[in-house]
Amino acid sequence: MNKELWEKCVNFHGHECGGLAIGFKAALGAIEELGLNFSQDEELLCITENDACGVDAVQVITGCTMGKGNLMYKGTGKMAFTFLNRKENKSVRLMLNPFHEDMNQKQRREFLLLADYRDVFKITYPKIQVPEKARGFQTIICDKCQEGAADHKIRMMNGQKLCLDCFEPYTRGWD
Repeated sequence: MNKELWEKCVNFHGHECGGLAIGFKAALGAIEELGLNFSQDEELLCITENDACGVDAVQVITGCTMGKGNLMYKGTGKMAFTFLNRKENKSVRLMLNPFHEDMNQKQRREFLLLADYRDVFKITYPKIQVPEKARGFQTIICDKCQEGAADHKIRMMNGQKLCLDCFEPYTRGWD
């Protein structure tokens, strides 16, 4: 185990926990599977299916971040991470295997940190459509609250440009 890298993740996250260890092991497994290192731009993409502690380790180890546009959230609630090497259009999905019921939290964390990632995750190689790279958007001022929002998030209502907070969607009860 790379203790220095683990400590870097712990310092970023704020404490040691099993969730952080899951992301730590997933990120290291993805880097090995895809033959990549820290992502300086968007050469590596991560689609996380959860918003738990492990995502912090993914950011530290892979360089995938929301701000850079190469960390995407797909809220399935599953402890799964899909990584994509954009250059080679190769992807790997790591889905956490169930733990042995007789393991306590400390034993689970130790197992996660010391085991081979192939023993921790179900590994598949999905074919996914490569998402377009992040792009900039024009800021539009909401006619109601006067706050700026990206143009692709503005909605028109009664001739006004409204942000998503101010927009009242039209529904007739079944959509």
